[in-house]
Amino acid sequence: MPRPTVARIDLEALRRNYRTACQRAGSARVMAVVKADGYGHGISRVASALADLAPKYAVACVEEALAIREAGLAQPVVLLQGVHAETDLTNCAERGFEPVLHSEQQLTWLSGSRNRPRLWLKVNSGMNRLGFHPGELASVMQRLDRAGALATLEGFVTHFACADDVDSPMTARQTEVFEQATAAWPERMRSVGNSAAHFHPGQPLYDWSRPGIMLYGGSPMIGKTGPELGLEPVMSLEAPLISTRMVPAGESVGYGASWVADRDTRMGMVAIGYGDGYPRHAGTNTPAAINGQRIRLIGRVSMDMLAVDLTGAPDAREGDSVELWGRTVGVDEVATCAGTISYELLTGITARVGRHYL
Repeated sequence: MPRPTVARIDLEALRRNYRTACQRAGSARVMAVVKADGYGHGISRVASALADLAPKYAVACVEEALAIREAGLAQPVVLLQGVHAETDLTNCAERGFEPVLHSEQQLTWLSGSRNRPRLWLKVNSGMNRLGFHPGELASVMQRLDRAGALATLEGFVTHFACADDVDSPMTARQTEVFEQATAAWPERMRSVGNSAAHFHPGQPLYDWSRPGIMLYGGSPMIGKTGPELGLEPVMSLEAPLISTRMVPAGESVGYGASWVADRDTRMGMVAIGYGDGYPRHAGTNTPAAINGQRIRLIGRVSMDMLAVDLTGAPDAREGDSVELWGRTVGVDEVATCAGTISYELLTGITARVGRHYL
């Protein structure tokens, strides 16, 4: 019998979060970002669950786009990182993938390719990761025209660096830079809106928005949890309680003896650890839940198990299911305790954790 450590995926919650994104996007159409294996939720099942809602998907690379086609879905797929080889352009043209071009090398490949996919250009509006500088756009457009590829250009994209912080002026500056850079081509579509941008009052999202983490119930905003933003958790990470014991005052639990009981404490061991993707840095006082009652972790997370204080759940017994995050304990709460973000936690769940779809 397999170990009952599972990630339960609520596909109806996913669909409701997508509708929330649509409401917040206003007149913009909404492409569903399903990269990183659907943020750890399973790209095929996630994309299929959104098939009658999402007119377009977005992923990072060709491999992820191919997984969508293997699921039998025909919607266009935007490749946010573009292509990594010239031969990928033919694949894109034949399969309806839309690469985002951001480099000189990619332009050179496009010029030499006979097959021209629909494509986007990335504008570096200030994040300084990928994209063409605004001053380069005119020459890039001329090159596309000479190569006969201008007719396949969908439009322009950029990415915000500080949209998670509503008090940062950088999002407004990047928006202004992007608008000025693309003003000469008003017939082309534009896309700027990551999840966080959906929660900026008055922020234009133009023609296409690109929600990611918000579809899965995680918060894209500093100081806010998903539920506080009207989002529903999609993943419930659960593992069995496999042992309980009394730890006398003065004795320790786990590696490094990092937690010492200050009183006699009923302790339980849970069959999940960093080998399953649960964060090792989530230490003492990180919340969990059992039978709807909130409890806390104690000591260090091991590879295959972790310890919890059962004081808050006196009726808990071996075999009960412990929620590591879900509807009782938010993934954003756990992320804060572990010094990270919900994106990392959701995408980090390993293959030995089964996905059960609701």
